[in-house]
Amino acid sequence: MLPTAKIGPYTLPNPLIAAPMAGVTDRPFRLLCRRLGAGLAVSEMVIADSSLWHTRKSRLRLDHTGEPEPRSVQIAGGDPDMLANAARVNAAHGAQIIDINMGCPAKKVCNKAAGSALMKDEGLVREILAAVVAAVDVPVTLKMRTGWDSEHRNAPLIARMAEDAGIQALAIHGRTRSDAYKGDAEYDTIAMVKSQVSIPVFANGDITSPQTARQVLDHTGADGLLIGRGAQGSPWIFREILHFLKTGEVMTPPALEEVEQILTEHLTALHEFYGDLMGVRIARKHVGWYLQSHDENKQYRKRFNAIDCAQEQQDSIQQYFAGLRNGEVFAA
Repeated sequence: MLPTAKIGPYTLPNPLIAAPMAGVTDRPFRLLCRRLGAGLAVSEMVIADSSLWHTRKSRLRLDHTGEPEPRSVQIAGGDPDMLANAARVNAAHGAQIIDINMGCPAKKVCNKAAGSALMKDEGLVREILAAVVAAVDVPVTLKMRTGWDSEHRNAPLIARMAEDAGIQALAIHGRTRSDAYKGDAEYDTIAMVKSQVSIPVFANGDITSPQTARQVLDHTGADGLLIGRGAQGSPWIFREILHFLKTGEVMTPPALEEVEQILTEHLTALHEFYGDLMGVRIARKHVGWYLQSHDENKQYRKRFNAIDCAQEQQDSIQQYFAGLRNGEVFAA
């Protein structure tokens, strides 16, 4: 049985969301995840400081051409006025949902009192929530962690604060800021939050298989799931989880030919979106993720990462998969 997932006025096609990931959930990846089963794909975070928006990277993050509704954009920062302005600007550029980042554990974010560092200052959290909700007419959501560290799991308190401020949905990663991505995610805190608020709650963290997805939904009672690293190199995980949740049966993994097709189309989209120079560089990490189960000794990836031409990347992938079908082993 699939839970019904709603965010404000929007009923999502299904309760699976591609989690925002800096440097990953760009427009080509979001469109791919939606095509392969995600009910929503949240953009990588946009820094709230408008003085940093002059870069080409920032302009690309404001581009939602061709994306299906609803379009969700994550903003990050530690100043209520800056975040409110960022919310207004992104809504004007087509964002239909604004997501506030209080979940990122990266030091370069936390050292600026943003991301999950904000959870340490509950007064500032209250100011930010109020400012952003008041700034826009679109739904505002909040992504956070279970707390700052294992001694301070204050997600339930902040969740109640968020609901009172008018936040329309919550996403909670089952780790604290101090955990970063180490150890296993814990879902008890997420279940506690779900029991204490009436707005939708989405669970996040270590959801890398259909079976885990079912277990996390059952354990937390969550309204849906955010899937991040589990979709890197496996964007078809969304359809696999959907199939399992609906039928209880494990879907057959994609055939080698389909993996090649998806990867090739992803490369083309990256090259077109970013241009050859930047597209070639960004493609390298995606190829590494796609091939991690095929190229275990990373010999091919070393060769691929030396390619600096878009067409040569495409030709190389075609040759690589032809070799896989012929049983070839790639060496350095």
